[in-house]
Amino acid sequence: MKSRAKFYHAGCPVCLAAEKLLTDAVDRARYDVEVIHLGQTASRITEADREGVRSVPALVLDGQVFHINHGADLAQVRAAAAGTSA
Repeated sequence: MKSRAKFYHAGCPVCLAAEKLLTDAVDRARYDVEVIHLGQTASRITEADREGVRSVPALVLDGQVFHINHGADLAQVRAAAAGTSA
């Protein structure tokens, strides 16, 4: 049975570069990888927060969060989605 991997990002250049590298590197025989662009699916920001994501890009493997090369705080992503400033 495969484990689930979630890659959260906001579409910034740092996030897109990390997405490319990580999705190419993850062993697809072991992990089903879901890429979640929070800039396009703001409804999933609360989910990311519940999983422990504090900044993007971030990879969640087996419930453990790995923050990668800080692109934006989750609060900034939430504010941008709401049309306000953090």
